[in-house]
Amino acid sequence: MAKKKKQDNDTLEQKLWKAADKLRKNIDAAEYKHIVLGLIFLKYISDAFEELYEKLQAGKGEYDGADPEDRDEYKAENVFFVPPSARWSFLQSRAKLPDVGKDIDDAMDAIERDNPSLKSVLPKVYGRQNLDATALGGLIDLVSNIALGDAKARSADVLGHVFEYFLGEFALAEGKKGGQFYTPRSVVELLVNMLEPYQGRVYDPCCGSGGMFVQSEKFVTEHQGKIDNISIYGQESNLTTWRLAKMNLAIRGIDSSQVKWNNEGSFLNDAHKDLKADFIIANPPFNVSDWSGDLLRNDGRWQYGTPPTGNANFGWVQHFMYHLSPNGVAGFVLSKGSMTSKSGGEGEIRQRMVEAGLVDCIVNLPAKLFLNTQIPACLWYMARNRSGGKAPTGKKTYRDRTQEILFIDARNLGHLINRRTRELSQEDISLITDTYHRWRNTDGDYEDVAGFCKSASVKRVAELDFVLTPGRYVGLAEEEDDFDFKERFTALQKEFKEQLKEEQKLNKAILDNLGKIMIDG
Repeated sequence: MAKKKKQDNDTLEQKLWKAADKLRKNIDAAEYKHIVLGLIFLKYISDAFEELYEKLQAGKGEYDGADPEDRDEYKAENVFFVPPSARWSFLQSRAKLPDVGKDIDDAMDAIERDNPSLKSVLPKVYGRQNLDATALGGLIDLVSNIALGDAKARSADVLGHVFEYFLGEFALAEGKKGGQFYTPRSVVELLVNMLEPYQGRVYDPCCGSGGMFVQSEKFVTEHQGKIDNISIYGQESNLTTWRLAKMNLAIRGIDSSQVKWNNEGSFLNDAHKDLKADFIIANPPFNVSDWSGDLLRNDGRWQYGTPPTGNANFGWVQHFMYHLSPNGVAGFVLSKGSMTSKSGGEGEIRQRMVEAGLVDCIVNLPAKLFLNTQIPACLWYMARNRSGGKAPTGKKTYRDRTQEILFIDARNLGHLINRRTRELSQEDISLITDTYHRWRNTDGDYEDVAGFCKSASVKRVAELDFVLTPGRYVGLAEEEDDFDFKERFTALQKEFKEQLKEEQKLNKAILDNLGKIMIDG
């Protein structure tokens, strides 16, 4: 009988990842990341260039008389100009040559010269001696086939998905180090879906590789909105991570001109001092102690109390609120300690923010969601205006929530994708999101669910000393209504008797064997 062939259910991204990982050899994931992602980006801008080049060359309609080598033609269409020596077809033709690494580095330099917005962004790591030319040629061939016959118009979408997937896989491969530039997709999706950034200014002052912005763009397109209706503002202090963000956004066609880098960071050198954002979505580093708090004791952003010098958590929260517009909303990740801590005046800051009516919802997250820390995390949702009226986007109407806070305990949600990492499913994300929206919106039909969600009064929060741990409010999950105690007790008795009989049989068998051994001996 012929052996049944194993079915391959891997997605395109998974197949490409496995193939690319085989070519890694002795290069660690942190270094290899830039090699692979740089090539994917290069393929993207070359595909976009070639598509417009062909239209300009054909010279039909609006392109009549156009010069396909005129850089201004590409600038007008928001397409990067790619010089001849950097075009993918040229590099692919040299994939088997020993100097292909130098060719790619030269291509990256040439692209940066012709496109000022990419200055100091692209990796030039391909000519290194530890990168085998044969393996690099294999990568070029692999990336060449990413579109897999799709129309070039779709290549940006395909390459964008591959780029995003590879970012996540590299973060998993790097573990703690990789998590510094990557917030897990399911957490980002939850944050964005709860906030619903249809239009306006979206801000992330610690933006990592730009995942919050990508997910915001996805949210808009999936809900039939217009990408041009949102503008993004970001800041990142790690230069390498900022480069990843710029490539990640460019491959999606998202304007990243307001995503800034400086090595001092948002606290010491705020790149958007005058910004008032409609949406703030962020995952700041947890419990940072060396955040230069001692240099910022009298900073104007600390409207609810001076954060302790040994922990940046409430520095971040107040930085977010400082940049929030009068009708703006914010959703961000913090360590669970932020819900209860009283050290360094954090309890007083939390109390003042609750009393000011800023805290809208707290979500307790499952463990093991984050790659870079085992510190338990939660989500905070805050709003400048909780008195009701139209949402920042004007699509929905919010009810007056000034005297309430919604608590959601999602610790039991999610599933393990490996021994160390948990992920929220689409059903989990929808459950949490729908609960929040039903509570917040005027047309919602919210009800408390014991063990999961509770709309608590601010008075009740004050009675519990302004501790915001959801478990304090949601209580224990109720047993099923049809639970029969007598029936369950009888079943347990029966089970216990059966186990006792089995144990007696086992003991008898042991004693019989011992007796036989003694007689035979």
